[in-house]
Amino acid sequence: MIRIVIVDDQTLLRNGLRSLLALVADFEVVGEARDGDEALTVIRARAPDVVLLDVRMPRRDGVSVLAALGEQAPPTLLLTTFDDDEALLAGVRAGARGFLLKDVSFEQLEAAIRGIAAGETLIRPTITEAATRSPGGRRIEFERSDRPEALTPREREVLRLMAGGFSNREIADALGTSEGTAKNHASSIFAKLGVRDRTRAVLHALELGLI
Repeated sequence: MIRIVIVDDQTLLRNGLRSLLALVADFEVVGEARDGDEALTVIRARAPDVVLLDVRMPRRDGVSVLAALGEQAPPTLLLTTFDDDEALLAGVRAGARGFLLKDVSFEQLEAAIRGIAAGETLIRPTITEAATRSPGGRRIEFERSDRPEALTPREREVLRLMAGGFSNREIADALGTSEGTAKNHASSIFAKLGVRDRTRAVLHALELGLI
């Protein structure tokens, strides 16, 4: 069985999800929460295999819930109407395994739940498309839109730590190297991806499926 907790401030949505998930033989809803504070209590008490977590809620939003859970957070799928790249990046940094817009089909939701329960990461193209647009709606153009020059294993490690919000000093400490070396890896990543800063590096990597 895949044990699931549903967290959303809309009663109708929670009820609808619970009813739909009950149709799947190996899915079991083991808890529900109406806001972020209640979510922390329920998730810690139920220890689910997967959490369906609304991004925007009263008292504590979904990203804050993940941050509070830290390494104890179960595999989490954020349900959202995402309209800004900051929310997407905050979710990645907080440890979200995936994102889905709330207008997805049930078949897509079921596949996403099974995927993250199995250890996969799911970032829908529609969300990365939205995240790679500027505030004015114009799409951010990357210097290289094709598949970039292959990143080295160490550069992939650095890129994942960038997505986690780590500074160059923190990356250096995590990898047991110098801050200068971490900066050099970052510069190489920027050049290969055709970007000029960390935010665009992470967004382009998400778009290309590199992280």
